[in-house]
Amino acid sequence: MSPVTSAGLLLHRTGADGVEVLLGHMGGPFWARKDAAAWSLPKGEHGPDEAPLDAARREFAEEIGVPPPDGDPVELGTVRQSRKTVAAFALDGTGFTGAEAVADRTDDGSWVEIEWPPRSGRTVRFPEIDHAAWFDLPTAREKIVKGQLPLLDRLAALVQG
Repeated sequence: MSPVTSAGLLLHRTGADGVEVLLGHMGGPFWARKDAAAWSLPKGEHGPDEAPLDAARREFAEEIGVPPPDGDPVELGTVRQSRKTVAAFALDGTGFTGAEAVADRTDDGSWVEIEWPPRSGRTVRFPEIDHAAWFDLPTAREKIVKGQLPLLDRLAALVQG
């Protein structure tokens, strides 16, 4: 079995309370009533023939519903999240107004189908991210899935110089 690799963009900007990041709340019935540790940078799997940065841009557009802003992403390295390795790239999101696109999606963006409830024989379809929002870093530390916490630390070190 080949390793599962994923890549994503961590948009950031400077807000009234310092650095803010754009996170997406994971969709589906398992995450519906969860808030703490239920948010993620927009990311997704890619194969060996796709560069991680290309995958990160593609997944951002699929999950958020609009393309990422222009700019030069900075590599934040990788983290282990469950069974996969996630490569992340920081990107200045100052002026990005597309976070609300997730709620207004009518396209066939990034959807998942699972059996729910488990062993019920019933298949449910839901978006991978059901909404997105900006959070200051202390709040983001509470919201983001635990495997991605090091990415917030790396981003903080990057923007603080």
